[in-house]
Amino acid sequence: MDTIIAPAPQNRTASEHFDVLIVGAGLSGIGAAWHLQKNCPGKRYAILEGRAASGGTWDLFRYPGVRSDSDMYTLGYRFRPWKDPKAIADGPAILSYIREVASDNGIDRHIRYGHRVIGASWSTPDAKWTVEIERGAERLFVSCGFLWMCSGYYRYEAGYLPEFPGIDSFKGRVVHPQHWPQDLDYAGKKVVVIGSGATAVTVVPSMAETAAHVTMLQRSPTYVVARPAQDPIANKLRRRLPLKLAYMLTRWKNVLLGMYFYQMCKRKPEKVKSLILGGVRQMLGPDYDVATHFTPKYNPWDQRLCLVPDADLFRAIRKKKASVVTDTIETFTEKGIRLKSGAELEADVVVTATGLVVQPLGGAKLVVDGKPVKPSDTMIYKGMMYSDVPNLASVFGYTNASWTLKADLVCEYVCRLLNYMDRKGFRQATPHNSDPTLREEPWVNFSSGYIQRALPHQPKQGSKRPWKLYQNYVLDLLTLRHGSVRDRAMVFTK
Repeated sequence: MDTIIAPAPQNRTASEHFDVLIVGAGLSGIGAAWHLQKNCPGKRYAILEGRAASGGTWDLFRYPGVRSDSDMYTLGYRFRPWKDPKAIADGPAILSYIREVASDNGIDRHIRYGHRVIGASWSTPDAKWTVEIERGAERLFVSCGFLWMCSGYYRYEAGYLPEFPGIDSFKGRVVHPQHWPQDLDYAGKKVVVIGSGATAVTVVPSMAETAAHVTMLQRSPTYVVARPAQDPIANKLRRRLPLKLAYMLTRWKNVLLGMYFYQMCKRKPEKVKSLILGGVRQMLGPDYDVATHFTPKYNPWDQRLCLVPDADLFRAIRKKKASVVTDTIETFTEKGIRLKSGAELEADVVVTATGLVVQPLGGAKLVVDGKPVKPSDTMIYKGMMYSDVPNLASVFGYTNASWTLKADLVCEYVCRLLNYMDRKGFRQATPHNSDPTLREEPWVNFSSGYIQRALPHQPKQGSKRPWKLYQNYVLDLLTLRHGSVRDRAMVFTK
């Protein structure tokens, strides 16, 4: 159930005013600041970061082997070429890339750490947001003309953890990947990783390098695809062409290949399923039970596919350093986990790779002219703004491609919108649906558990433009980079 805060009292006066406030100093927030500096150089802005460091996801996650499941030629910024030979990069390399962009462009000087945004109240007469900030035990208030939410899509404080029967009786150690303990020593120990998503397929082969054995315990299988960590075409282009040109060509190659593969999954799911499973059989041999452990009941791209660079998960299984068990948990025991089948998995360490908690706007609560905003009562405009919420944009990436492809386009559009408002003398831009034929649809059409758990609390999308999320980079490129910022659904006022 959504929780809603009351309107901020009128005596909460802002101590500072900014033209734009960016919330979050991760991949999206640093990218937003770069675009703002380039395209709206006269705007005074600040970045509010709730944590003590920049980098967002890539600073938060410290589990073994943490890496991207998207290639860096599309996950990287359009304006900053990726130079590393590895296309599927590890977390520290991505974090370094983000911080270099911030440092090289003076963006880091605008970041205010330990400033957690908990709410914002819009006043139409004043045409500004008053933003409530938690800084330790203090409450601060600053105002802005435009609020730019770049706080990601999940709760940073804690991941999703189901209630496991008997977990208190387990004598070993239980850890969640979202908050990995730096003192965890698993060398020579038996490890069980609960889950079958991107985190699980990353943790298992990495821990298997030093653990006695790692078991991936899954309730149901996920599509797993092997891919080389390095892109030979990209590396060859980089040696022979100017860096920016090589990066652009590789980026478009990967965008178009990704779009082609996604469309194949939707149009010919059985054919793609056969190709994926054929690849798994080739990796694991004819005697491995691929039907049980790597054949999902859903079609490819009904959920995100899991990428394993250089087939590391399959190599760990072949070497008997890791194994996959497909079963359900009956209860934890002192020594491990007892399954519904009656089998028991012994463990010294259990890793609960059970997913994220999705939340809109980083958990911040909005009030517009004294009325609390319930996200689930709104619709998403062009994948970035909320119906009847003025002067606010939120960055959310693609579900079927790299996050930054969409983030870059959102940033370009927001800058165009701000410049248009300045030219025309508008103080307020508010998406509003006046089309009675528009049907509401779920925010994301994904069957993944973390998405399904979140849908009741998320905004809706519409059945047609500009409220429809097409998950199509080329279409969004035409709309967000080159399309008009004026349409029937955007209401501008002075």
